[in-house]
Amino acid sequence: MKFNELKVAKAKSPKRVGRGIAGGQGKTAGRGTKGQKARAGSSRKPGFEGGQNPIMQRLPKLRGFNSHKTPIEVVYTGQLNALKSKTADNKVLAEAGFVSSEYVAVKLLVNGELTKAVSVKLQAASSNAVETVVKAGGTFDKTPRVPRPATRKKEDKKEKK
Repeated sequence: MKFNELKVAKAKSPKRVGRGIAGGQGKTAGRGTKGQKARAGSSRKPGFEGGQNPIMQRLPKLRGFNSHKTPIEVVYTGQLNALKSKTADNKVLAEAGFVSSEYVAVKLLVNGELTKAVSVKLQAASSNAVETVVKAGGTFDKTPRVPRPATRKKEDKKEKK
């Protein structure tokens, strides 16, 4: 069988609905009886559920919709005075208790005076914070976030392959 040899039936003419009782699709013309969809000009916006909160608004409120973006923790310029070392990086800040872990992204913001020279090596800082550090005699270097070390189980699986 070839495409050009196909015998195609002629397109069926559309049914003429709403032409009286004897027309086969008369009176309600297949729209049922009454109600919003039976009326002329009936249209609802997509997702409308009769006043009930639509599913696309309900779903994000259910469990399991968590942001996978790593949160940025904040350190203030005034806190750097309390550090014993002259460098401020993720590890030093985590040991001092200013951030939860050395593996999180940290941003330096201005709040309080910086009195000693500190070389700051973090993921981000506001322009005012960089000015404050430089004015106190320190430096700022932007470094990438420290990745978490691979767990032992993953390493064992790689060795087996």
